[in-house]
Amino acid sequence: MHHLLNSKSANEIVQSPEYIVVDDDPRKVWTMYDAGPKHIKCPLICLPPASGTADCFFRQIMALTSRGYRVISLQYPVYWTMIEWVVGFRKLLDHLNLDKVHIFGSSLGGFLAQKFVELTTSSPRVHSLILCNSFSDTSIFNYTDSAVLFWMMPSLVLKRMVMSNYTKGNLPPEIANSVDFMVDQLDSLTQPELASRLTLNCMNCYVEPQKLSDIPMTIISVFDESALSQSVCEGLFKLYPSAKKAHLKKGGNFPYISQSAEVNMYIQVHLRQFQFTKFSACECDTISLSSSDVSPTSGSPLDDIQTFENML
Repeated sequence: MHHLLNSKSANEIVQSPEYIVVDDDPRKVWTMYDAGPKHIKCPLICLPPASGTADCFFRQIMALTSRGYRVISLQYPVYWTMIEWVVGFRKLLDHLNLDKVHIFGSSLGGFLAQKFVELTTSSPRVHSLILCNSFSDTSIFNYTDSAVLFWMMPSLVLKRMVMSNYTKGNLPPEIANSVDFMVDQLDSLTQPELASRLTLNCMNCYVEPQKLSDIPMTIISVFDESALSQSVCEGLFKLYPSAKKAHLKKGGNFPYISQSAEVNMYIQVHLRQFQFTKFSACECDTISLSSSDVSPTSGSPLDDIQTFENML
């Protein structure tokens, strides 16, 4: 992990994670990093992929909180059904006294965010969504029939299943480092944690897009190789034609780590539309985007930022 953190870590930014139980079962513990100004009542919540933990958004925590944003990175406990997860997440928002939130969800995290919006339309809790390398239908993984058996599979088998989707071969250093980091995260998960996540990821389930039509949304995708095919990404764009589209030339499965400067830029652009409202995720009255937000090797966000902003 040291090669990614460069002597800094999410722990140094927020001291230590919080552990919260909102269910009757004391074993269902949410792990949370809550960084930035606590008086912000519509923060950005980050939901990890199946292999991730709350630690995997350390670069969003470090960059965005330094600019005045409140960022909450979550690691969800063991839930075996979508309804259980939705109820648990809603209880967590109640516990944190958050009526509305913005969600950044990666892969499974993005799918869970979509389902949460869909299943809480009678009492909405999500003000906007940012989906990163995500999907809307679990059938793309071809595990719907065997998903009911994940609970009894050995941890090693489940980890191999996840890692088979990781980008392989001769990778650019930043992408190779992101894969190494996520392998460490994967190794930290217990068998029930991983099995339950893969169950949510692969059981027969899909999003009803018409129930998300009023949600401001940005979809971030990569042009290089990732676990999701280009057809899946294009399908998500078609599902939400009014969503703003943010493309990264490279990034792999975990662009919020490997290309964090670009991803953080797009997050800020997305959240800027809520400035000066009660749904602002930042305490700053003005939020500027400058070259200091972009790593010297990326360059591309500043070229595209004006066009992207004009779409908002």
